[in-house]
Amino acid sequence: MRAFRPLIGILFFMLIGMAQAEPRDVTVYAAASLTSALQEVGAKFNASGETHVRFSFAASSLLARQIEAGADADLFFSADTKWMNYLAERGLILGKTRTDLLGNRLVLIAPQTSKVELEIKSGFPLAQALGDGRLAVADPNSVPAGRYARQALTSLGVWNSVAEHLLPAENVRVALAYVARGEAPLGIVYGTDARVEPKVKVVAAFPDDSHEPIVYPVALTIHATSVQAKTFLEFVKGKDAADAFRRYGFVVLR
Repeated sequence: MRAFRPLIGILFFMLIGMAQAEPRDVTVYAAASLTSALQEVGAKFNASGETHVRFSFAASSLLARQIEAGADADLFFSADTKWMNYLAERGLILGKTRTDLLGNRLVLIAPQTSKVELEIKSGFPLAQALGDGRLAVADPNSVPAGRYARQALTSLGVWNSVAEHLLPAENVRVALAYVARGEAPLGIVYGTDARVEPKVKVVAAFPDDSHEPIVYPVALTIHATSVQAKTFLEFVKGKDAADAFRRYGFVVLR
């Protein structure tokens, strides 16, 4: 029996190595505004090998808190730096893998059939344009798109006139849906969201200097121990992914 012990040990470590090398799913937690673009990027990645990438799309704030609570995500793709910083401060991302990858624009939208015309400038009559309706916007207290919206409206001097007339949404795609379904006469979303919804139109874009720069950082979490997770991160930063992001209206920062 003693003669077989070295062989048993070798086989044990070989099995561990095979388990670590075996392809497995990669789980990506990503901001809701990335849904359309990342689904295309993920499909291209899945077609290129044995590894399958799967996504969980929601507000960056919700996803960050889920990761903090122990969710087994390999990558986190946030719609702002705040929630990536939140996880970094708690030691939940691999800092050296963090990259500010994408940018976006903030726009005012209306249903496609709307006759509303507005020029976005200081003191513009947003409240009057709403009439008896409400402004669809992601939750300004936690969701990046909502926070950018509040910053923009505050800097333009119109926040106080509409703050009591909001239709808050759990994420930016829900705000988009409210306008698309005609439940709100106006809404504030990212330009990339408006681009994928034929039932809305862009009324006007907010000046870039009316809010913080819209930056999407991506990083591996501390749970990302597989080669496949690192491979997908590199794929997201590569040319094929960049081409897809640009088609959906994102600005590629790298």
